[in-house]
Amino acid sequence: MRRLASVIAFLMMASLAAADEPVQLLDFDDLDGWAADDHAAALSVFRNTCMDLEGSDWAALCRVAETVPDARTFFELFFRPVLIGGESPALFTGYYEPELRGSRRRTGRYRFPVYRMPPEVTGQWLSRQEIEQTRVLEGRGLEIAWVDDPVELFFLQIQGSGRITLAEGGALRVGYGGRNGHEYRSVGQELVRRGVYQPHQVSAQVIQSWVRRNPLEGRALLHHNPSYVFFREVEITDPNLGPLGAMNRNITPHRSIAVDPDFTPLGAPVWIEKDGSGPIRRLMIAQDTGGAIQGAQRADIFYGYGDAAGEAAGVIRDPGRMMVLLPIERAHQMIPDA
Repeated sequence: MRRLASVIAFLMMASLAAADEPVQLLDFDDLDGWAADDHAAALSVFRNTCMDLEGSDWAALCRVAETVPDARTFFELFFRPVLIGGESPALFTGYYEPELRGSRRRTGRYRFPVYRMPPEVTGQWLSRQEIEQTRVLEGRGLEIAWVDDPVELFFLQIQGSGRITLAEGGALRVGYGGRNGHEYRSVGQELVRRGVYQPHQVSAQVIQSWVRRNPLEGRALLHHNPSYVFFREVEITDPNLGPLGAMNRNITPHRSIAVDPDFTPLGAPVWIEKDGSGPIRRLMIAQDTGGAIQGAQRADIFYGYGDAAGEAAGVIRDPGRMMVLLPIERAHQMIPDA
């Protein structure tokens, strides 16, 4: 997870993004469905992280956001929608916070470890296959807990955070603690490449089912993704709050998205127009990142936690477009001639 860039670094990034990707300033009338959204709900989520945005313009807007009487007016008065890299359709996917069954102690049932990050991991380290086959992490006291399903553990690593219901009673939450430096590779795309499924058939549930039906081939399939995620234990202050995102704040179902911070500043409002099944026209807040979330027109929508959220998030792979809302002066700086 990356920290917020400084104002200078962001402006340098913005000019580079403008050079590499087409940038277009839009009006709010250009946003499909803008008037029908619940702007007050978006403003509430924006307030959760606006104090972490760097820059005097963001700080001033954060102060106004605390007392503004009308949310829609606030966004329309102080922001401009900016479309970056919109010549190709956006790609929207979904993510969620899994719920696993586990224990603080290793038992016959709970024998698959959830690991903290070992201190020697810097840069590119051992691959997923090498970590599991060499057992290099065993017996070092790095285990946070043990769970009962290696497939669910794999998807926990993809999601980056989750809750574990403990056999001893209670629950614990784990958050992203680091990774082994290898790039994420999609096992769903690998199944498509092998001809096992067509692209429209692949979902998290389909992959889980296939791996369980084919244990030997399934294990090899999971090794196709060399990326390995480590965790840290996160205190559950309120079980109704979402997990911590990249800004170390709780994220909100259906209002928080993961983005590529090389193009979209963390904490910024983002208008999304997701097409496909179950179209969405909604103001989201960019509060998270992810290894597979790369590019100006790429976002992962947070759907909540548990099986129902997982089923909803697992089938999302839809086109559309997304526009980041930037403070007016900052938006105009994205286009030298604006």
